[in-house]
Amino acid sequence: MEIRALLKALSAAEQLKNNTRHSWTSAGRHESVAEHSWRLALMAYFVKDEYPELDMDKVIRMCLIHDLGEAFTGDIPAFVKTKEDEERESALLSRWVESLPSPFKEEMGALYREMDALETGEAKLCKALDRMETIIQHNEAPLSTWLPLEYEKNQVYGREQCAFSPYTKELQETVKNDCLEKIRRGAGEATP
Repeated sequence: MEIRALLKALSAAEQLKNNTRHSWTSAGRHESVAEHSWRLALMAYFVKDEYPELDMDKVIRMCLIHDLGEAFTGDIPAFVKTKEDEERESALLSRWVESLPSPFKEEMGALYREMDALETGEAKLCKALDRMETIIQHNEAPLSTWLPLEYEKNQVYGREQCAFSPYTKELQETVKNDCLEKIRRGAGEATP
């Protein structure tokens, strides 16, 4: 990639470091979108042996870019994100991807289309891990950072996306049980 094009692409992506998510870290500060994407990619790397039939390099690339649209819109939590929000994010992201030099605009465009279609094992795994990383982060954060609706939502978030494979089903069940244990232990804690 030509140096100026590289710097321009990295400048846009840098916003993911600035844009925070609804999630909190274990230290009690808002998590950035970049931190979520990094750990999601690390999760994909760690589970690669569970999916020898998948192109895990592709899954990791999907994980790295899956929230790049939030560089332009910021994070909008899933429980408040509207269809209009999704369309706006998609349009801004598409415009940015089209501004990239070849072969990146074609490669990223193909990855986004595959992720949107959710038909391949790679796309399904990326989506399932994305949901689970979110709940793992919630489980690591102080219970006082949870919204009242998250006490139930965190127990079922990602169940549908994880249903495609035995490993992700077990992951979701384990993360759900961790959530229930966190709630049980924190029953005496003040809730938000």
